[in-house]
Amino acid sequence: MSAHILLVSDNTDIAAELGTVIRFLGYQLTTLEGTRALFQAPDDLEVDMVILNIDSSRDMREAIGHFESDNKRPPLFALHPEGADNPVTLAPGLDGTLQYPLSYRNLLGTIRDQLSREDTPVRPDGVSRQLIGVSEAIQQVLALSRQVAKTDCNVLLLGESGTGKEVVARTIHAQSLRAEAPFVAVNCGAIPADLLESELFGHEKGAFTGAVSSRRGRFELASGGTLFLDEIGDMPMEMQVKLLRVLQENAFERVGGNKSITHNARVIAATHQDLERKVEDGSFRLDLYYRLNVFPIELAPLRERREDIPYLIREFVLRLELEKRLPVEIEPEAIEVISRQALPGNVRELQNLIERLAILHPDGRVGVAQLPNHFRIGTEDTPGAAALQVVEQPRETSADPRLVLHDEPEALPDAGLNLKEHLAAIERDLVMAALDNNGWVVAKAAKQLGLQRTTLVEKMRKLGITKSA
Repeated sequence: MSAHILLVSDNTDIAAELGTVIRFLGYQLTTLEGTRALFQAPDDLEVDMVILNIDSSRDMREAIGHFESDNKRPPLFALHPEGADNPVTLAPGLDGTLQYPLSYRNLLGTIRDQLSREDTPVRPDGVSRQLIGVSEAIQQVLALSRQVAKTDCNVLLLGESGTGKEVVARTIHAQSLRAEAPFVAVNCGAIPADLLESELFGHEKGAFTGAVSSRRGRFELASGGTLFLDEIGDMPMEMQVKLLRVLQENAFERVGGNKSITHNARVIAATHQDLERKVEDGSFRLDLYYRLNVFPIELAPLRERREDIPYLIREFVLRLELEKRLPVEIEPEAIEVISRQALPGNVRELQNLIERLAILHPDGRVGVAQLPNHFRIGTEDTPGAAALQVVEQPRETSADPRLVLHDEPEALPDAGLNLKEHLAAIERDLVMAALDNNGWVVAKAAKQLGLQRTTLVEKMRKLGITKSA
């Protein structure tokens, strides 16, 4: 069992950030909102370390006293904002302080010093791999993963490239009764068709030119554990027939052999393709599809769960610092700009971006100005963007009265309407009104609309709203 850390915090934003890091390092975490929740916590709550983020000196003393009565008092640390002369963190009874904003390396070192336990499941590099995010989409994937992990049924992971299908497969394996057995991954699209059979089932000596010795295949290597078949949609039809037989009979023969070998591998397949469409066009077997699609899990693209991007960025920053000694800090404004991008490569593209920024700006801060040019289009850091020196396009008027703003909505016309165009027209009118009201000072207009300045600039670009010189 992993070490258990308790976080008592008056600040939900700080608690969320610190909680993400602690879970990412592989520790269990319980978060309580303030001292009132602490005093109402169950008496049998056993923790190995406590982090206190409490503003009031009195509340801090009471929280420390709450643990002093425990015969097995855990180490107590206070979170201390950088540059703040906060007497709360100097309260007697504390074992130390943690600086905020967080230094991941110092945080990890402090935790390890306090938790010198052999059963703490932190990897040698100090980083665990897990799904990161707070969106409803990712929480649903986590819930489904926990549910199916208790069984041995086949799982089919669906989603665009780079959405983290292998991470989900490893999560299912780690939560299953097979966790101590091997996890073996095969990319069916990266192996030539004439070698895939040998790769999956192995071969006997002399089975083909170059087979100088017998070799076990991935099914044998994964026996008792999990076999992850990535990009299953790229598997040739001939191999689909053979794979179907193995899934039906739990047995196979090596290439060049005639001895039947049984296996006990749980199969998780993944693809970015539409298998139902491939079944319709005859490039994927219907019976294999049904055999694999026992428990489907679909992963949403990153553009549909943008609220997860800041948490993913924190994960990648931490990973780079711990694994590759590439410390970098991404400023909040830059995170906001990144979060608005399409990111067609999804999580993989985001990870590559953060690593590239860390290499280009070692030991430094990355702001909007340091982002790639195509990320900064429409921001104040783009050359010439501050003045928006472009000829204003005339506002389009429509003879259709349905596209005119009214204080009270009209009844839906019998002929219907184009909702997308209708809403776009309303949005454009409101943006233009805010700009006119504020003398085309974008920052003031954004404040009136309850938007970030950069968000309004992006909307202006999409709506074709420009200002004449």
